[in-house]
Amino acid sequence: MAIKTFELLKSCASHEEIMKVLSSVASDLGDVIDDVSSLQVKPLKGAMTNEVFEVNWPTKSDGHLRRVLVRLYGEGVEVFFNRVDEIQTFECMSKHGQGPRLLGRFTTGRVEEFIHARTLSAADLHDPEISAMIASKMKEFHNLHMPGEKKAQIWQRMRNWLNHSKSLCSPKDVKNFGLDNIDAEIKMLEELLCKGDEEIGFCHNDLQYGNIMIDEETRSITLIDYEYSSYNPVAYDLANHFCEMAANYHSDTPHVLDYSKYPDLEVRQRFICIYLSSEGKEPSNSEVEQLMSAAEKYTLANHLFWGLWGLISSYVNTIDFDYKEYARQRFEQYWLKKPTLLESPSINISQDESVNGS
Repeated sequence: MAIKTFELLKSCASHEEIMKVLSSVASDLGDVIDDVSSLQVKPLKGAMTNEVFEVNWPTKSDGHLRRVLVRLYGEGVEVFFNRVDEIQTFECMSKHGQGPRLLGRFTTGRVEEFIHARTLSAADLHDPEISAMIASKMKEFHNLHMPGEKKAQIWQRMRNWLNHSKSLCSPKDVKNFGLDNIDAEIKMLEELLCKGDEEIGFCHNDLQYGNIMIDEETRSITLIDYEYSSYNPVAYDLANHFCEMAANYHSDTPHVLDYSKYPDLEVRQRFICIYLSSEGKEPSNSEVEQLMSAAEKYTLANHLFWGLWGLISSYVNTIDFDYKEYARQRFEQYWLKKPTLLESPSINISQDESVNGS
């Protein structure tokens, strides 16, 4: 769709600044943007932290369309991550041959390379072939050498988010969401789950289907959007991905989570077997069982993490999404699953039923 001006990009950055950056990007690619009317702007749905747009213009050489991705940073989301660190991660990923290239930056956003691949759908996460490719890609991602101290970041991040939630929330929300009890829960989980032998890797931390792309020709997987990425226990990242199988952010009710879609024991076992064997070494049953058990317990940390995220977002983000209801569901799931997941030390991989399935 042709857009006369950058009205779709709203007013969080001037049209002039965006046009200047896009013109520079076009020049670097050997093109010329003569007129804003030659641009096509298409909003991409499913993003919940930023607003994302596909921007096209005719190439100078043959008139075919050049595609780039313009990302407008969400308002108030700087509480969730350090933008300077995120840009550094983005650039480092590019050097590792991961994800899109950074093409240009402006005050409240950036221009990225448009990856010619398909963003996954909610249903794709349940496709055995695609799921196997994601498992292998996760292992590759976790092994990347990235800047930063190689230790778990989630616990301090959650404490920071909890403090920020309390500063934003009304007394009613503080009470309704039980925020005065969450600090004790974070402390309990950290003491219970942090063990000297747990594997720490560079984790994506937001492995929902919208952040995973597939090249249909090469059948290769690309992970995108590293805003929440950091070193963490790899079991936490696995847990995050499993929890995201309950979501469909492109439905009529994108905030509603369906935990009947949480992967059952057999699916989780297969995923973790592929994850562990992706480097050529066959894992033992005990290795699989240990990581499965850890991932199940780390779903609790995931629920608190994204519950706090949803609560803060309901106060600072203007994207059309019921963040507060999303937060309520994540906290509800935490309290529902906590007794079951913490009562037994391990998961027997011969079980027929899912510990965390609904």
